[in-house]
Amino acid sequence: MKAYAKANIFLKIVGLDTRGYHLLNSRFILLKDLYDELYLSNEKTQEGFEIISDFYCENNIIKKAYHLLCNYGYKKELEELFKNKSLKLIKNIPTGAGLGGGSSNCASFLILINETLNLKLSTQELINLSIKLGSDIAFFLSGFHSANVKGCGEIIDAFEDEIPHINWTFPQIFCDTNEVYKEFDKKKYDFELNLKQAKIYENLSTKEILQIYKNFELNDLFTPCVSLYPKMLNYLENQYFLSGSGSSVFKVCK
Repeated sequence: MKAYAKANIFLKIVGLDTRGYHLLNSRFILLKDLYDELYLSNEKTQEGFEIISDFYCENNIIKKAYHLLCNYGYKKELEELFKNKSLKLIKNIPTGAGLGGGSSNCASFLILINETLNLKLSTQELINLSIKLGSDIAFFLSGFHSANVKGCGEIIDAFEDEIPHINWTFPQIFCDTNEVYKEFDKKKYDFELNLKQAKIYENLSTKEILQIYKNFELNDLFTPCVSLYPKMLNYLENQYFLSGSGSSVFKVCK
């Protein structure tokens, strides 16, 4: 099963919820040319559920999804399945790159298990489960190619989009999402202004957004990302757009 990457075309932080989590307005697009792969394998190195990968998986969100499904009432079925099977994960999406690789892997795992065990969970039920695991997962479960995403990632509105051809650059810089958000919190931002800007962006196509607006206007995390990782300044100054909290950047092909 392919677990596709995503890009943020704009990302505006518009407030905090009662837990102190950041509320965002963003345009997500699916990147069909960049994906990880997950499948069930007969290869086993240990008892019970295991992920086999060249990627370090000790605290992988997929394991959290496995335990969540167990607690949701499917422990017996899952333990039976993984008596003789493992989950094989082939990583192609760069990590710490703002492309949602971990969230996409988690969504694909939920879909794979739902289909394999015929759990008959609806897309909305899977989305409701995913909210307990983290942001962005809901978008990957939705099946949308482009969407305006709000809240903590759980509000997803499909968007009929026009997406230009994009050239990607993947700097060899691991950007820690939590640290970038902490750096964002050190500055004062006008959440009301951010919301007004987001409402303009969400009605425009991806092509229009990238033609009209500057990189620092579209992504509130670009400046804090540069503050933490000074090598990212080169991409800010050379008019690259940032996806998520970085470090992946892109330009529209002319």
